[in-house]
Amino acid sequence: MELYLILIIVAVIFVTLAAILKRYRRCPSDKILVIYGKTGKNREGSISSARCIHGGAAFIWPVFQDYAYLDLKPISIECNLTNALSKQNIRVDVPCRFTVGISTEPENMTNAAERLLGLSVDSIQNIATDILFGQLRLVIATMDIEEINADRDKFLANVSTNVEAELRKIGLKLINVNVTDIRDESGYIEALGKEAAAKAINDAKKSVAEQNRFGEIGKAEADRDKDIRIAETTRDTRIKTAEANARAVEGENNSKITIANSDATRREKEAEAARIAVAAEKVQAAKALEEAYKSERDAEIARAEREQATQQANVVVPAQIEKEKAIIDAEAEAEKIRRKAKGEADAIYAKMDAQARGILEILTKQASGFQQLVGAAQGDAQKAVLMMVADKLPELVKTQVEAVKGINIDKVTVWDTGSTADGKTATSNFISGMMKSVPPLEDLFKMAGMELPSYLKGSEKPEVQEEN
Repeated sequence: MELYLILIIVAVIFVTLAAILKRYRRCPSDKILVIYGKTGKNREGSISSARCIHGGAAFIWPVFQDYAYLDLKPISIECNLTNALSKQNIRVDVPCRFTVGISTEPENMTNAAERLLGLSVDSIQNIATDILFGQLRLVIATMDIEEINADRDKFLANVSTNVEAELRKIGLKLINVNVTDIRDESGYIEALGKEAAAKAINDAKKSVAEQNRFGEIGKAEADRDKDIRIAETTRDTRIKTAEANARAVEGENNSKITIANSDATRREKEAEAARIAVAAEKVQAAKALEEAYKSERDAEIARAEREQATQQANVVVPAQIEKEKAIIDAEAEAEKIRRKAKGEADAIYAKMDAQARGILEILTKQASGFQQLVGAAQGDAQKAVLMMVADKLPELVKTQVEAVKGINIDKVTVWDTGSTADGKTATSNFISGMMKSVPPLEDLFKMAGMELPSYLKGSEKPEVQEEN
């Protein structure tokens, strides 16, 4: 008995330790352990909705607490922002790719546990995508095209500042942002590039012209030393020639600038017209698709209703009819069986009732006759029985005689030796012996538990006294 008690105690201790070890949870480095339930109060003194642990372990109280994990793996989100309105009211396309993840800061982990626990990666990505699109549009609306295109660091800093603040509200952290390219529908950025290229070309041509002019001046000064008068004559000519060349170069540059501006304006208008045309085509195509889808939906709904009506008519209605028919047939058969059984029961009851009434009538009459018979015997039951026996005596004698009536004797051989001492012959003794084989009437009464009256027994023979 003591051994069994020790084994039970050891088993209980083992099960308890196993349960405690099973509820002790370690947090991997790429996850956040979230304990929820009864977690106590936080630093501000209010009741905490969850307790987050990163890089450690904790004991989870059974019944009162439970746990789950938040994955810290980075999530890459592609945000191809289109038609974002800049500060200059110019719509631009800014394709970006953001890398976000759940933050490990205490406050942010609590936000993530309250808002992201139990959500799939796709759900978290959808929520972050909406935030990123909104903040990216907000940043672009506060900057010029030149700032967005030229000062990428400032643009990325503004995006990071706005996006980081919004992501922190749901427990996420911005890890990286990468802007692949910036485009606009009007061609403004392309025109800026062409303007910068044209300016560089013009500056180079101007520098060449100035160097040529300096060369001509030096050559003129050398010729002047050789021939002062020729130099003085040709100097004005060369100066005028240089001035004319300069004016020609300047005019050429101005013409190129005008052409570039005109080309930019033309391309801008062409792009705007093309955008309007494409937008109109897309709107019309969308409307056409919407009408087509609506027609298809109406057709599918009508076909479904027709199929439902067909199934109702072909399957449900016949099945309902068969069901009702089967119910009616079963009820009719059951009613028939009940009626037949009731009739048979009534017949049996009537038969048994008639038999009982007949038996009751017979017994009543017999009892009444017995009562009158006892009354006639002046209340003496023995005399009443004797009266009944006397009434049945012919039948009893007949029954006794009938006992030897059916005996078939083929042949009897008797050797008659004469008379015996009592004067009887052998033949008479044979007949007498045969009659004695029949039970006496007195014996019959004794077997029935009654006593044969003395007057039916006959007088007994007087004993012969021996003479002395």
